[in-house]
Amino acid sequence: MGTEDHDDVRIAVAQFAPASDEEVNLAEIAALAARASGLGADVVVFPEYSSFFIDPFDATLATHAQSLDGPFVRALCRHAAALGITIVAGLLEEASDPGLVRNTVVAVDGAGVKAVYRKVHLYDAFGQRESDWVEPGEAGGVQTFEVRGLRFGLMTCYDLRFPEVGRVLADAGVDVFAIPAEWVRGPLKELHWQTLLQARAIENTVFVAAADHPPPLGVGNSAIVDPQGVVRASIGTGTGIAVSDLERAQLERVRRINPVLSLRRYTVSPRN
Repeated sequence: MGTEDHDDVRIAVAQFAPASDEEVNLAEIAALAARASGLGADVVVFPEYSSFFIDPFDATLATHAQSLDGPFVRALCRHAAALGITIVAGLLEEASDPGLVRNTVVAVDGAGVKAVYRKVHLYDAFGQRESDWVEPGEAGGVQTFEVRGLRFGLMTCYDLRFPEVGRVLADAGVDVFAIPAEWVRGPLKELHWQTLLQARAIENTVFVAAADHPPPLGVGNSAIVDPQGVVRASIGTGTGIAVSDLERAQLERVRRINPVLSLRRYTVSPRN
């Protein structure tokens, strides 16, 4: 069970390769969540597209999209309730256009859905066109939830390349960025992933917890990064979990010494 007797929040990132069998994906999530909970995790972050994934994308995406009260989210809630934890995971959600899907992240606990985020920046880069299949979320929306006094904010994969997303979350008082991803492999992509995770943590003085797909499609290297950019825990290229404590005291100390959020002279606003 997730522990309740420590002041800090213990977080886990869970790395696995979602596939086109939804039941297999849920079984993997259940097993990894149980392992993380057994190590005292209060929050477990899973990858983008945890409910269903196929490469290359095709029309089956839409046929496997679900509502937020569908079987995938209900199963996440059951696992969260049984383990006493909060689960963050990506899923294919039904879109307003029946030919498209939403690339959605939910945070759930035993009481139900705590936050919902729909990916804003679609991966139309590096030879890919996610927008052929996915309906983007609306810019400017902030989804947060709290666990033991720490505020968590959600973003997804390619959003990581846009510092404005992190700054909007920081403006909302977020202490931890939870980032489900499917960071596609390619030249220098591992370097980009690691650098951007650390940059978002440093510039916003937040913890970052990011869960990726492992190779051969993703880069792996799911990680937990502290507000000074130090990688607290990471996984490598296999299936597994990494766990670290997020200390309120460290967050306050870093923000006191390096008050970048209060000293900055620019704001961020969405562009349609």
